[in-house]
Amino acid sequence: MGGKLTFISGGVRSGKSAYAEKLLVEGAAAAEGRLVYIASGRAVDEEMKQRIEKHKLDRVNENWLTIEQSVDLEEVLPFIQPNDFVLWDCLTTWLANELYMEQNSTYCIHITGCMEKKAARLFETVAALREKAAHFIIVSNEVLDEPASTYEETRMYCKWIGQLHQQIVKLADDAIEMDYGLPLYWKKEGQVAVR
Repeated sequence: MGGKLTFISGGVRSGKSAYAEKLLVEGAAAAEGRLVYIASGRAVDEEMKQRIEKHKLDRVNENWLTIEQSVDLEEVLPFIQPNDFVLWDCLTTWLANELYMEQNSTYCIHITGCMEKKAARLFETVAALREKAAHFIIVSNEVLDEPASTYEETRMYCKWIGQLHQQIVKLADDAIEMDYGLPLYWKKEGQVAVR
């Protein structure tokens, strides 16, 4: 079965990354494990540059190995070792990056079957990361609380994020929703915690 898999979602600035980091820092300290941060964000504008720098500063006091991987998550696998405590931040950014990867001058979002292949590869990678790491936490933004968009591409993005969230929660030991900096456990140790 491998290590523990935790899924943490929440709105922007809900405290999800900070909570994930806290869980892993505590776990790594107790097990004398290595901290690994997989970052999917790309500094495409000034706001994103500032957010990336803030996240780096938040981790400066701990000895995190940072791997910048905006697409093709499976490429991190050779760098993960047993007893690693791994944080992937975040699934929603990765999805946007993958949907807008070009293949023959066409974005994946416009190619039939493209995202299905990427999703299948993602689930294989999640299973492999879980098998290698002591604890693997996936962070993702909750974007499905808003009314349905009138834009087709936004609806497609929401469809995919919903499917990915549901599948990962099925696989996860713990599923946590962050709100106002507080964790709500929807699933704990493989069992539904809130009904």
